[in-house]
Amino acid sequence: MSFSLRDGGYLRRLKLVKYTLDRQNRMKYSIKFLLIILFIYSCKENKKIPIEILETPINVDVIRFDRELAVATESSLPILKKQYPYFFPAQYPDSLWIANLSDTLQLELLSEVDSVFTDFEKEKEEITLFYKHWLYYFPDSEPMPKVVTMISKVDYQYRIIVTDSLALVALDSYLGQDHKFYERIDRYITTELDPIYILPDLADAFIATKVPPPMERTFLSQMIYYGKKLYLADLLLPWRDDTDKIKYTQEQLDWARANEDPIWRYYVERELLFSTDQGLAPRFLNDAPFSKFRLELDNESPGRIGQYIGWQIVRAFMENNDVEVHQMLNLSGRDIFMRSKFKPKK
Repeated sequence: MSFSLRDGGYLRRLKLVKYTLDRQNRMKYSIKFLLIILFIYSCKENKKIPIEILETPINVDVIRFDRELAVATESSLPILKKQYPYFFPAQYPDSLWIANLSDTLQLELLSEVDSVFTDFEKEKEEITLFYKHWLYYFPDSEPMPKVVTMISKVDYQYRIIVTDSLALVALDSYLGQDHKFYERIDRYITTELDPIYILPDLADAFIATKVPPPMERTFLSQMIYYGKKLYLADLLLPWRDDTDKIKYTQEQLDWARANEDPIWRYYVERELLFSTDQGLAPRFLNDAPFSKFRLELDNESPGRIGQYIGWQIVRAFMENNDVEVHQMLNLSGRDIFMRSKFKPKK
């Protein structure tokens, strides 16, 4: 599984897991959620999650606006507008909303969403547990915003929007990576358009409000910014696999783990850590089909590999320092790195 970044040696080709939401794979999705729920209920006995977290009294209010929209009529539209004014900007005439009620694409989207999300109970259970963890680590937070499910005509770049009072979840961006609506979207993006990523995306929207932007413009500081976010995901989603937190397949995560050392040497030997070259973010931090070492092996690597390295640095820092998570969040990337004693896996 290892490679040489010096000579660009060939890797054993890793095959991405192909996942579809046909009958068989919807069953796999349900089984994974069942295992998650079983883990949640076993935590109380196994003490994997502190009892004070499990017993935190909270109420998560979920509203299926998508279903209300699916049965809306011209006569019921005024009621819908009054209940959900944020979905009906005043500058647009009622004629637009009335026309949308019979729009073919909207009707098909609503039908597909209803087929995949016959109920939202599994997701609600996880969101509830997530927010119990959130209140444990951030006790001064407000009650959980109202969760409202919706459709956005597959505007996947904004599939989760969180405000003080609302958490909007666009279910048409979570129909499964092989859904027909996603045929013209790049594959590395569609792998994230899966129901299993609703909670990680929601958690990430909350996490983004707690992690300050990098204090420096260096590549290292940017890596550690993402590392902080992923470390918070460790704390807030302890029952989820690392694959879910970083949105890698198991093969991609195995590749990253097996190649930490040569990746790290690549960064060090090319003096990239303290570089302020803004071209490094698209190569190693931003969503992409693969990371760009500019070597023959590039296609074998997962995208965002710099985020993965930053994650391991923050994990090492927290393991080797007696520091509260709130303190860590406010430390510079340079400080975290210098005190982390980070040693990449060989």
